[in-house]
Amino acid sequence: MFGIKRVVVARHERGLLIKNRNVQEVVQPGNYWVFGPRTRIETYEITVPEFEHELTAFIVKDRQHPARRYFDVVEIGDRQVGLVYKDNKLADVLSPGSRRLYWKGIVDVRVEIIDIDEDYTVPKPVVALLARQRPGVFPAQVKDFICVAEVADKFVGMLIVDGELVKTLQPGLHAYWKFNRRIGVEQIDLRLQSMEVSGQEMLTKDKVSLRVNLSATYQVADPVKARSTFHNFVEQLYRELQFAVRQAIAARTLDALLGNKDELDRSVCATVRAKVGAHGLEVHGVGIKDVILPGDMKTILNQVVEAEKVAQANVIKRREETAATRSALNTARLMDENPTLFRLKELEVLEKVTEKVDRLTVFGGLEGVMQDVVKINVRSD
Repeated sequence: MFGIKRVVVARHERGLLIKNRNVQEVVQPGNYWVFGPRTRIETYEITVPEFEHELTAFIVKDRQHPARRYFDVVEIGDRQVGLVYKDNKLADVLSPGSRRLYWKGIVDVRVEIIDIDEDYTVPKPVVALLARQRPGVFPAQVKDFICVAEVADKFVGMLIVDGELVKTLQPGLHAYWKFNRRIGVEQIDLRLQSMEVSGQEMLTKDKVSLRVNLSATYQVADPVKARSTFHNFVEQLYRELQFAVRQAIAARTLDALLGNKDELDRSVCATVRAKVGAHGLEVHGVGIKDVILPGDMKTILNQVVEAEKVAQANVIKRREETAATRSALNTARLMDENPTLFRLKELEVLEKVTEKVDRLTVFGGLEGVMQDVVKINVRSD
């Protein structure tokens, strides 16, 4: 009724006495009566130590201000970062150029200030806490303060700062402050990899059109050199394989190409190795998977192959007939020179004859069998 207002400041609170828009002092817990419309007490819970107010700058600048003894004043330089610990637990990150006031009292607040002018690596003890932060533990903006890179096993990381390659990163978890600079991490696979080059149409030396599919295996031997030399080393290797196989096929006839594909593989591999080997890439092998001919050319080649096989079969047949005739002639000569061998041949013929008849009647006993059943007459001339 007379402009009197009662204000209660609880034990877990502090009050800010403001009169005529000026901060007068900090009010301790208790009951207070406020007189007049231009005087008020604003209460703050000190369980939340951060103090934010439109008159914060005034309190900080006036070092003799009575309210300063109730706050811890933290000011972060333009090239610094602050790690805020509450009761020895990491709770916040202060960006460069920031200023904070913390209530003294219930929560023990400690701020570790880190210079990031030269070394912008996030300290190892807090990398995992910030990189894999749980929801609600840190303010939402903290995740935007750092660049996190988890380099996988058998990979190497390339740390790029403001467009410049600074260093390589081994497998593991890495984090860097993003303040005042642009940071990125590229990862390169160091394992053995394969590349397919399909459907390359080209002409042989004898002007035969064909399509070739090939496969190559390669490995990044020097990632720094490969990245610095080529804009995209995978695309560059693909083009070198295209050029090498085109060059190799253009220098060979179709018959030479189909007759020795291994030599073609070695030629393409040697050409590509010479082109990319000095730039951090190691080519382990190149193989021609398919050589695809047009339909009419397939028919012609099939006819040629069929004719060659028929000719080879005839040659083998004549060779075997000649060998058989020569063997028969040699046998005849031996029998002519050796009567006993001639007689054994007669008995062999007799044995074959008896296998094919059902009944055989012989007169004259064994002598008749031996002398009269089988006779081989030899012409006198």
